[in-house]
Amino acid sequence: QVQLVESGGGLVQAGGSLRVSCAASGLTFSSYTMGWFRQAPGKERTLVAAIGWSGSTAYYADSVKGRFTISRDNAKNTVYLQMNSLKPEDTAVYYCAAAYDYRWPPVKYDYWGQGTQVTVSS
Repeated sequence: QVQLVESGGGLVQAGGSLRVSCAASGLTFSSYTMGWFRQAPGKERTLVAAIGWSGSTAYYADSVKGRFTISRDNAKNTVYLQMNSLKPEDTAVYYCAAAYDYRWPPVKYDYWGQGTQVTVSS
């Protein structure tokens, strides 16, 4: 079955950096758009960044533009989110997701990981 497993979350001070990873299995990874979402306590899950199947197209939420970078390695079935200049408001559970959707950015994601906690202290 399809599995998306996030790793790399943790506690970091404001202004610091962190990279989270998502390893995928059970699907043709290079055929899927991959996205990173986040959900803070009491808030809705929102899209942070997405990357097209080839890695040449990326989408970023306004709140993270210039600070976060999404990338993928199709040979390793892994997608990454490099987070720089972190702020306390970036604190959330970060989820990766896979979408087989021709729309950009995708509207419907088919598979989800369990999430990894990122906490930014002030």
